[in-house]
Amino acid sequence: MTSGDLEEGVHEITSAETAYTDAPTVKRPGDEDLRVEKDAHSSLAGSPALSAMDVKGTAIDIPYAEHESLPIAVPRLKRRGLFGQLTLLAEVENPKTYLRKTKWFITFIVALAGSTAPMGSSILFPSLSQISKEMDAPTTVVNLNISLYMLSMSIFPLWWSSFSERLGRRTIYLVSFSLFVLFNVLSAVSHSISMLIVMRMLSGGASASVQAVGAGTIADLWDPHERGRAMGIFYLGPLCGPLLAPIVGGALAERWRWRSTMWLLAVYGGIIVIFIFFALPETLANRKQPDGDEQAPVEQQLSRISSRQVVHFTARWLKVLKMVFLDPLKIVLYLRYPAVLLTVYYASITFGSLYVLNVSVEHTFSTNPYNFSTIIVGCLYIPNSLGYIAASIFGGRWMDQIMQREAKKAGRYDEHGELIYRPEDRMRENAWLGAFLYPAALIWYGWTADKGVFWFAPMAANFFFGVGSMLIFSMATTMLTEFMPNKSSTGVALNNFMRNIFSCIGSLVTAPIIDAIGNGWLFTILGLVAFASSSVILAMKVFGPRWRKSMDAVSH
Repeated sequence: MTSGDLEEGVHEITSAETAYTDAPTVKRPGDEDLRVEKDAHSSLAGSPALSAMDVKGTAIDIPYAEHESLPIAVPRLKRRGLFGQLTLLAEVENPKTYLRKTKWFITFIVALAGSTAPMGSSILFPSLSQISKEMDAPTTVVNLNISLYMLSMSIFPLWWSSFSERLGRRTIYLVSFSLFVLFNVLSAVSHSISMLIVMRMLSGGASASVQAVGAGTIADLWDPHERGRAMGIFYLGPLCGPLLAPIVGGALAERWRWRSTMWLLAVYGGIIVIFIFFALPETLANRKQPDGDEQAPVEQQLSRISSRQVVHFTARWLKVLKMVFLDPLKIVLYLRYPAVLLTVYYASITFGSLYVLNVSVEHTFSTNPYNFSTIIVGCLYIPNSLGYIAASIFGGRWMDQIMQREAKKAGRYDEHGELIYRPEDRMRENAWLGAFLYPAALIWYGWTADKGVFWFAPMAANFFFGVGSMLIFSMATTMLTEFMPNKSSTGVALNNFMRNIFSCIGSLVTAPIIDAIGNGWLFTILGLVAFASSSVILAMKVFGPRWRKSMDAVSH
């Protein structure tokens, strides 16, 4: 993809001496002039086009964005984020005005980045025994590579989310993924089990940034009536990563031992860094700093300068300490809102079930009566992936259509005649389908695996689990970004915090419980809990509007 393709729909004029006609001009203090005029010779069928004049006076065709206004490029020297001036894709004043294919390109990058954290959690599954033998460590200690990795994935997003609301999305992406590459290199060269566990935990925390900040980026780009489909595509990365990773991890471990999996993660992280560096502009809304943050005039500083410097220095450090230690923990306080609490709980139960299922597949099909090889066991995660893909492609679009239908049915229009959307509208028949499919699939899988039925039967159950759970994941994440529109990454960070705690616990206790009571009863209990948890959908339908209004009143 060339820089010209990436910059479509936005064009920046860097000279103030461009010749003008009476075409409309957009000018802001300190910005360059941008001239656009109608192109009478547009070849776009049924679609108008604009042409911008570059510094040489050459007309460049720019097709209209679907949004009401054209994207206005931020001058290169004023682009935000770490090394923001070097991006090939220009930052614009309103990210929602990007052309659709530009939005999908950014969504693809974020989804690609989102696959790294969960992929890293499961790529070591096939090679845990190798690590145990090479480092002469007991299995319980080696398993900490997985459980502490998951724990760091639940905690670190609280900080990444808080920092992203202040520093922007791009800076957090670049810093966190650079650390991810570093910690995976150190994992690959670890000479002791303690070093490996620590480096793995830090790499998990570094890569977890995109789980919260990524959903915020999606909310920055897409309008509510399109966001469900975009969120479904975004979730393909985090969900398909851990399902494909065991296959790749098993093949690499058999050929080049377990360290090769860490080198693979480091290379993959490096590719993500390159994509972000050159093709991911800042998308966070540009918020004006409060007056209290502005530095005092020079005349005032001249008086009692020593005292003022001390006070200013102390205040600045107190503000930094508050941002680092207190602000991230304040995210948990959003659980006091019933709409947020119930949405997060339902997503967490579903995500915990996913990891219980993942551990069961490896534990069950590598032993009697199946006795499958490591690579074959890895391939058994494919049915889930197919279910996720199907639900992502069709479920997100279906959810957006439901939301529009409910808004039209209620007659909610603003003064411009545009539909007004409500987050709780997303929980309709799509939610009930997911609420039935994935618990039923858990029970189906549990008893077929417990009785040693031909492998196709439990794998068919896993496909339907993938469809049902994906409907819940994308719905919950999208709703959280809309319940907290000005803190979209905060809501998703809270969701990740809770769901990864559930998945951490699930991955630790699954194998002992299977040994004690078997797959059948374990997944029957889990399925019944999931069925009971679907009461969240009914509660949101009845009380959702009232809860949302109370949240809006507090935020305003």
